[in-house]
Amino acid sequence: MFAQTKTDSSLSLSSKERSIVAISAFAAQGNMPKLQIALNDGLNAGLTISEVKEMLVQLYAYAGFPRSLNALHNLMAVLEERKKKGINDSTGREPSPYHGGKTMLQTGTKNQTKLTGRKIEGDIYKFAPAIDRFLKEHLFGAIFSRDNLDWKTREIVTISALAAMEGTENQLRSHYGVGIYNGLTSAQLSELVTIIETNVNKQQGNVARQVLQSVVNKKPYTVIPRADELIFPNGEKITNNNFVGNAFLYQMIMPDSANHSQVGCVTFEPGARSNWHLHPGGQILIIVDGTGYYQEKGSPKRIIKKGDSIKCPPNIPHWHGASKEELLIQIAITNNQNGPTVWLEKVTDEEYQAEK
Repeated sequence: MFAQTKTDSSLSLSSKERSIVAISAFAAQGNMPKLQIALNDGLNAGLTISEVKEMLVQLYAYAGFPRSLNALHNLMAVLEERKKKGINDSTGREPSPYHGGKTMLQTGTKNQTKLTGRKIEGDIYKFAPAIDRFLKEHLFGAIFSRDNLDWKTREIVTISALAAMEGTENQLRSHYGVGIYNGLTSAQLSELVTIIETNVNKQQGNVARQVLQSVVNKKPYTVIPRADELIFPNGEKITNNNFVGNAFLYQMIMPDSANHSQVGCVTFEPGARSNWHLHPGGQILIIVDGTGYYQEKGSPKRIIKKGDSIKCPPNIPHWHGASKEELLIQIAITNNQNGPTVWLEKVTDEEYQAEK
């Protein structure tokens, strides 16, 4: 089920952890058919029944009781079917009895502070003190005190669920930080996002990757338009060697004998850019969303934004692409009458990062 990833490095997720990503994501989405497959994969990878139950119970705090209960019913059905096939899954260890000697509010406050590395405060908790209390008592107290899953694993569960759901970018960004604080590497988080992109939902995976990039770069997260909010579709991912990073092309008009212009919508993810290249017949760029860069050979790099238009002179080497923090969407109108685009060398990191 999973896109293949390397597992011979401590920087990679284990097969069990990759299963946890899929189980948590599909449970959070309420996708029961895909969850059934993921549950079988997870049990085959060595997850115990206790571990899987604990994951699905924890998800009530993030995806709600209905989806948590539905997922648990699904697990019961999967286990019954596996038992009929003669598969005896490991029960695993149940959580130890709680003997903390403190109230759940006190325990949850301590766990929350230890998990995040700081005391959690904010206007939302002053505005609605009940949510602060419930978070500490129920989630960080009652759930995070259960020791059949460690906190690093619980963060994988939480991050995977948030990455699969819409409208949770702020919480996802926060939990990326908590996950890193509890031992997850940026490489492991990137692998987690790849599973979401490849096996769960490409659009949600794209959003999750942008949020992760904002954490890695220590920059604010900028909301990226959803596919259904864009003027034109993303199109197909460009797989040739003429671009660095992820870029997508939606081909709008192809040249013919009566009209030599080619028109396409190109979407650059943050950090993506073209190689140096030139157009014998010139090109016009119309920026329809985001922020990026344009540079002609021998001239300074320019910042380009939504609403800008650029006339690329014939036979002048240039490049264009997204900024590090935002995507860039452009309409490219290329005159092919004098010949096709001539692709040149890659834009180096030094050239891309140079001051404007």
